[in-house]
Amino acid sequence: MARPAFARRDFLDAALALAATGGPPAVTVGSVSRLLKAPTGSFYHRFPSRDALLGELWLRTVQAFQDGVRAASDSGDWLGVALHTPRWVREHLDEGRLLLLYHRDDFVSGEWPAALREGVGAQTRAFEAAHRRFACEVLGDPGPDGLRRAQFVLAEVPVAAVRQHLRRGEPPPPIVDDLIRATYHAIVRSA
Repeated sequence: MARPAFARRDFLDAALALAATGGPPAVTVGSVSRLLKAPTGSFYHRFPSRDALLGELWLRTVQAFQDGVRAASDSGDWLGVALHTPRWVREHLDEGRLLLLYHRDDFVSGEWPAALREGVGAQTRAFEAAHRRFACEVLGDPGPDGLRRAQFVLAEVPVAAVRQHLRRGEPPPPIVDDLIRATYHAIVRSA
């Protein structure tokens, strides 16, 4: 039996290339098929819809990003968690644009398929658990204020620091790490 000319990953990678330059609206069944020079039926053989493709792409990207966050948090390297965003973006510029310039609702209109909903829920729970752990272990405040500080320093500051560079299609310069590091230490000291 002949091997298929296109793999599922080919369609995901084509969608990533289109979304990184034109946002989620640039990803259509037609644009993905044209980029791959694949018949439309080949697309539908792998994905039931554009939403399924985009949802899977978004989840794949989040999971790849979260692998580094999880490794740093599991080892107690909380500054590493905060610095993971610019480091990962430098190595994965297209994925960074996809993940940090758009919201997950930009990828799927309406209800997410059940399997993707479960994946998104698992990712959200893991991220929240890391914030709770940081709030308890580092800030000594498991309450709402500690959780807010954790979310701010581990997620919001790094994203804000890289976002303008992503909009320009450039990797964040090293000063971004310095700014995140200074903010991290200020928040930790203030606790």
